[in-house]
Amino acid sequence: MEMEDQMESQKRRGMSKEDLISERTGSLGCCGWLIVILSGLMTFCLFPFTIWFCLKIVQEYERAVIFRLGRITDRKAKGPGIFFILPCTDSFVKVDLRTVSFDIPPQEILTKDSVTVCVDGVVYFRVSDPIASVANVSNADFSTRLLAQTTLRNVLGTKNLSEVLSDREGIAHSMQSSLDEATDDWGIKVERVEIKDVKLPVQLQRAMAAEAEAAREARAKVIAAEGEMNASRALKEASLVIAESPSALQLRYLQTLNTIAAEKNSTIIFPLPMDVMSHFMRK
Repeated sequence: MEMEDQMESQKRRGMSKEDLISERTGSLGCCGWLIVILSGLMTFCLFPFTIWFCLKIVQEYERAVIFRLGRITDRKAKGPGIFFILPCTDSFVKVDLRTVSFDIPPQEILTKDSVTVCVDGVVYFRVSDPIASVANVSNADFSTRLLAQTTLRNVLGTKNLSEVLSDREGIAHSMQSSLDEATDDWGIKVERVEIKDVKLPVQLQRAMAAEAEAAREARAKVIAAEGEMNASRALKEASLVIAESPSALQLRYLQTLNTIAAEKNSTIIFPLPMDVMSHFMRK
């Protein structure tokens, strides 16, 4: 018995979505057609009263999947607008085709480099095949929500912390592809997945802040050292130019005096040439 159940499940997994629907929309059989005919005759005989039980209306954004004696009557859902059912043998399920969004609850995930992070997101999906969403899964909305949580864990478990923080768009695209492929048999189309927030432990935040501050200080020291080196090169070139022309030093003295005088201070600087001082020192 277990062997037959396993073979049946493998057979169903190998069948496409259209094949599964075709299997469910099989013939009603002689007894079934007899019941349908009797229901139709009763409806016709009580026509003024049964009209209110036969006519149904669905909105523009809805579709109706009709079951006749437990079997799906057509491969295509009914609607929008008015459609007809038999009151005794038919039942129908309304399916909303509008896009639905839901938040993925925060998930504590261990990344590839053994760092625990808390990640949440949002998923947008809609029903693309009403019949498959009713016939292939008991609750398509709830199943998609659970699958989104497990998919988020599986995808982020293969990423490093740096990839989780920097490559959110790639992670969202990978999640969307995985969810869309998994929910295709349920008649669900995943339109968009977004990663909302990535929460790191407090100690890790402090460590990353200290690391970033140390990196900034190191860069500042390197820039200051490069500035000192460039300034020393410029002073060396200036000294070579002044050495070639002694009058350039006198012009530099006058320029310095002009700069000091423009500041309107009480300090007076009188430059004295070193040649004059050396003459007195020799005596």
